[in-house]
Amino acid sequence: MVGRIHSFESFGTVDGPGIRFVVFMQGCPLRCRYCHNPDSWEVNGGTEYTPEQVAQNALRYRHYWRRGGGITVSGGEPLLQIQFVTELFRILKGEGVHCTADTSGITFNPESERSLQLHSELIKYTDLFLLDIKHIDPDGCRKLTGADNKNELAFARFLSQNGKDMWIRQVLVPGITDSEEYLARTRAFIDSLATVRRVEVLPYHTMGEVKYKKMGIDYPLAGVKPPERESVERAKRILGAEY
Repeated sequence: MVGRIHSFESFGTVDGPGIRFVVFMQGCPLRCRYCHNPDSWEVNGGTEYTPEQVAQNALRYRHYWRRGGGITVSGGEPLLQIQFVTELFRILKGEGVHCTADTSGITFNPESERSLQLHSELIKYTDLFLLDIKHIDPDGCRKLTGADNKNELAFARFLSQNGKDMWIRQVLVPGITDSEEYLARTRAFIDSLATVRRVEVLPYHTMGEVKYKKMGIDYPLAGVKPPERESVERAKRILGAEY
């Protein structure tokens, strides 16, 4: 088995609890307008590794994250390669490593027996999910990402029903995800879940714009500025997010 990897980060501090070794998987079916890694979209890009190679690479840095850290698999959308991630986490759990998946939930289909089987196997070896709620409104989500939010909300319910811890993350984009109506609806959904351990508000930023220019792609949110501090604080209050 091989997986396509975009890149690694050996000292991640914003991708789950503690210090994390972060594996950025290659490929994503979404086209989020604020994405800062457009170079991770192409499913046939990246470099091929086996789960054993990635595990060995990660374990070299284990002394950095002994206290409360571990490994996070991100993307792109890591669960496009769900069997690879499952096998990687199975190996690492055998080494006592805390395993986190940072996902949009887009790959989950509650109406597919195969999807349920694959995701049920994954959660056996996953300690924590960082789940991005792109947009609580289906039409708003479709305009923002190219797909509605049916799968991601279903995946959140699946994790809750199976007792799997999750952190909910909301990217705050002025004029798109920051209205009080949308934030209140997101909070109501979060409150319906039993295993949300943390809520994070991630202010939109423009750091990825330079990548679009290098790749010859128009930046979808050209002219949109990061949210003001007051807007971020308001969103945190409504969502019950961490300060």
